[in-house]
Amino acid sequence: MTAPLPPAIETKGNVLVVDDESDIRESLEVLLGTEGYAVDLAQNAAEGLHKMESRGYDLVLLDLMMPDRSGMEVLQEVRQRDRETPIFMITAYGSVEAAVNALKFGANDYFSKPWDNDKLLIEIDRMIARRRLEYENTHLKRALKQRYSFPNIIGKSDRMVKLLDVVSQVAPARSTILITGETGTGKELVAKAIHANSPRGDHLFVAVNSGSLPPELLESTLFGHVKGAFTSAVQSKKGYFEVADRGTIFFDEIGTLGAETQIKLLRVIQEKEFTPLGATDPIRVDVRILAATNADLYQLVKEGRFREDLYYRLNVINIALPPLRERREDIPLLVEHFFTYYCRENNKFLDSAARSLLRFQPEALQVLMEHAWPGNVRELENVIERAVVLATELSVPLDVLPDSLLQANGVRLPRDGGVLPADASLFEIVNDFERQKILERLEQFNWSQTDAAESLHVPLSTLNQKIKRLDIKIRKKSDPA
Repeated sequence: MTAPLPPAIETKGNVLVVDDESDIRESLEVLLGTEGYAVDLAQNAAEGLHKMESRGYDLVLLDLMMPDRSGMEVLQEVRQRDRETPIFMITAYGSVEAAVNALKFGANDYFSKPWDNDKLLIEIDRMIARRRLEYENTHLKRALKQRYSFPNIIGKSDRMVKLLDVVSQVAPARSTILITGETGTGKELVAKAIHANSPRGDHLFVAVNSGSLPPELLESTLFGHVKGAFTSAVQSKKGYFEVADRGTIFFDEIGTLGAETQIKLLRVIQEKEFTPLGATDPIRVDVRILAATNADLYQLVKEGRFREDLYYRLNVINIALPPLRERREDIPLLVEHFFTYYCRENNKFLDSAARSLLRFQPEALQVLMEHAWPGNVRELENVIERAVVLATELSVPLDVLPDSLLQANGVRLPRDGGVLPADASLFEIVNDFERQKILERLEQFNWSQTDAAESLHVPLSTLNQKIKRLDIKIRKKSDPA
C-alpha cells in the first residue's frame, strides 16, 4: 500500500485497486498517482474487502478474476451494504455477458485489459466528480436546513451586542472554542452561528450530546468501527469525525465525557487523526471542534474529573453566555420572535407578511419581565409556545401564563368568592380591584355585558377578555343576585 499523502497536499480522490497481478497494480498506482490520486493496493479479494471495510474510498478498481474469490462475488457483497461507492470492473476476459452481469449487480463501468489509459482516467475523474457533487448537494441541503446565522440570536442588550462581535471575529478562524453558560442560554445556537459564518458553513455541523450515550457507544459513534470490532458490529460504520470532515463537531456538555474518551479526543485535537474501533490504520480529518458546558470545567479539572491538558486545548477561546435575568431588556424582542415562529408553525394569528399579531397584555408582559427565568431562553420559548396554542384573542391575558410561573412571581388570580390574602402582591391588588369594579357594573346593568362595557368606556371585546382573565362567572339576566 502506498504511504498516505500528508494532509497539506490536496488529492483528487482516494482509489483502491484490487488485482492479483502485481504489474497491473503497479502500473495503476503509477498512472493514478501521477494524476494526483491517493492509491491503496490489494492483491486479492480478501485484502480488498478488508480495506473497504476499514475506510471509505472515492472509487474502487476491481479485477473480475482473482484466485481466492471472483470480482463478481466481491461486487455483490459490497453492494449489500454500500450502494454509493463507485466500482469499475477490470478484466482480461472481455465479453458482453460479463459486462452486462457486472453492471446488473451494481458496477458503475467496465474496462477490458489492456485499457486505454486516457479513457480510464477521464471516466475515473468524471465519476468521482459526479459522486462528490451528488454527496455535497445532499449534505449541503441538510446543512442549509440546520444553518443558523446572527439574526437568530436575538438581543439588543450591551452584553449580547458584545457577544455577537466576538462570534463574528472567531467564526472565520480554525480555533477550538469553549462556550459556557447556564442551561437554556443558547449555547448550541451560538455554535451553529459560528459554523454557519465560517468557511466550513457549506459542510456538516454535527452535534454530539456527550452525556446521552454510554462511553463504549459514544466512542463508536465518534470514531466509527470496522466489521467485527465488537459483537454487534455486523458491518463497518463511519464515525462522526469522519462524517464531519471539513465541517464542525459540537460537543454539548463536554464535562460529562469519560476519561478514556477524553484521551482519544485530545489525540484528535493534537494529531488531527483517529483510529476507528477494531481498525489498525489511523484516518486523518480536518474538523473544527466547538464545545459547550453549563458546569465549571476548571473546577472539574481541580477535582480530577476532567483532563487539564484537554481543558486548555478546548478553552483556546471562551464565549460566556449571559443568563436571561441579566439581559431583561431582550425579553420583548424574544417574545416577538417566538410569537412569530410559533404562529407560523400553528398557522394562526399572522398578518399578510407572516408576522405574529399576538401581543401580551401589559400585566402579563410585566410578569415576564420580572420573572427570574431559571431555564433561561428555553423556558421563555416554552411559555410563548403555550401562549400561542392557548390564545383565543390577539391580546394575550395573564391567565394564559403557566400557574407555576404566576406563583413564582407572587401572582394568585382571585376566584369567585375568594378573599385576597394579607400578603397579596401588587398584581393581585390591581386585579382584585379591577374584578370588583367589573362585578359592580355587571350587577348594576343586570349582567348585560354590552351595557357594562359602555359604562366603563371599553370595547365589549376588551371587557369579555377581562371577564375571562379574572374568572368572573356571568349570571343570566333572570337569575337572582
